[in-house]
Amino acid sequence: MSIERMLLIAGSIDLPDAGLGALAGAILALPVGVLLVRVLGGRTLQAARQQARDVVSQAEAEARTHAQRTELESERRALERKDKLDREFEATRNELRETEKRLSKREDLLDKKLESVTGKEEQLTRTLESFRMREESLKSKEAEVQGVLSQQTERLLRISDLSREQARELLMQRIEEESRHEIAKLARKITDEAESQAKEKAREITLMAIQRYATEHTAESTVRAVPIPNDDMKGRIIGREGRNIRAIEKATGVDIIVDDTPGVIVVSCFDKVRQAIAVEALTRLVADGRLHPQRIEEVVERVKSEMTERVVKFGKDAVMEANLRGVHPKVSEAMGKLHFRTSYGQNVLRHSLEVAYLSQIIADQLGLDGTLARRCGFLHDIGKAMDHEQEGTHPAIGMEFAKQCGEREPVLNAIGGHHADIPATSFYTPIVMAADAVSSARPGARRESMEKYIQRLNELQDIALAQPGVTEAYAIQAGREVRVMVDARKVSDEEAHLVATSIARRVSDEMTFPGEIRVTVLRETRAVEVAR
Repeated sequence: MSIERMLLIAGSIDLPDAGLGALAGAILALPVGVLLVRVLGGRTLQAARQQARDVVSQAEAEARTHAQRTELESERRALERKDKLDREFEATRNELRETEKRLSKREDLLDKKLESVTGKEEQLTRTLESFRMREESLKSKEAEVQGVLSQQTERLLRISDLSREQARELLMQRIEEESRHEIAKLARKITDEAESQAKEKAREITLMAIQRYATEHTAESTVRAVPIPNDDMKGRIIGREGRNIRAIEKATGVDIIVDDTPGVIVVSCFDKVRQAIAVEALTRLVADGRLHPQRIEEVVERVKSEMTERVVKFGKDAVMEANLRGVHPKVSEAMGKLHFRTSYGQNVLRHSLEVAYLSQIIADQLGLDGTLARRCGFLHDIGKAMDHEQEGTHPAIGMEFAKQCGEREPVLNAIGGHHADIPATSFYTPIVMAADAVSSARPGARRESMEKYIQRLNELQDIALAQPGVTEAYAIQAGREVRVMVDARKVSDEEAHLVATSIARRVSDEMTFPGEIRVTVLRETRAVEVAR
């Protein structure tokens, strides 16, 4: 805007005088300010331009420096990568060299093997050719031998006047006789050695078992007589018109024998538990002195209850002593009843425990299950607890009872077969049989009366003398062996074995005896001539 125009505008404004003067001063100062602004602006613009040129120069310098750095870094990285590639290439080259060496060695080895195989192939070819030639030679010789044999065979047939079949039959008979003789000798030798070794081993195991198991050597006796203070007590026991003795017999199931024997009353019964109840009840009644039917019934009932508890306790104590697990309560109770049962004076429960431990010792020596053998031996006579109530032998009764109570097959077979009533199906049955014989036959285990002993010896001799060809028979070693003399003119060596077997079988079937009895048959030929 020009100064004149500004003045014109100021003149058109109606202002006071003082304002007018100020306005005029401002208008006059305006050109000066514009002039100063232009001067100062020119200088600032030049400075800005100079600064911009400096900044551009500096930026260009920094860009050149950065570009140089970038170029150097790229060159450094390229060099590093080149060095890395050179190292990898060198490693690969070395590997290739090693591989080449190995391949070269393998090639040499293959060449040597090929040469060796070629040589062996040539040698094998020569060997095959030699074998072929030898085979042809053998075939020709075999044909010659066959021809010679045929000629000789024909000549022998003409000389002996036998057909080919007859000659073959004679030859086979001769070979059979020689072979049979050799086989018999070998079988006899093997049998003798086996029997000798078996006897020695069995004797060793049996003696060791007896020595290891120490027990009482005296037999127990069953109480059969009740002592009374005087003979007047016999009349009181009998009672008026025999009512007291009938009450006792009815309540206990035993037979009371009142005879002239002073100081005792005899109690007779096959059931040893009932016999023990009767003896205990009579002992208490005699000590109490009150004898009448009602009192007898009360005492007998009380004794029965106590005896049942004692039977159960005896059974549990025996099971614990035998160290058995999982025994049925009925089995334990049945074993407790054996405390009152005896066999030739030997307590059957103690006998069962003895057989149990002997069976375990023998089984351990043979490498078998000792615990199972101990169980078989402990339960082998369980049938004796009930054989007076049921028909049949105690092995069969005991086997059926044990089967009902869940016993296993080896135990059942040992119970039913320990007297050879049934075939043995396990090794534990003959073990129990051996332990049973050892327990029964050891010194002091059992006893019997003199009358029964003499009767048993006579029966043993009579059975032996009843055999045909037997001339004499003697029972020796307390009836544990019988010596039999046979007539050599009537009985041969082979028949002597049959006589021994027959006598042993009859003794086992017809006699009752503890342990075992040996039967020895002697046959001799005597030549007698008189010199005159």
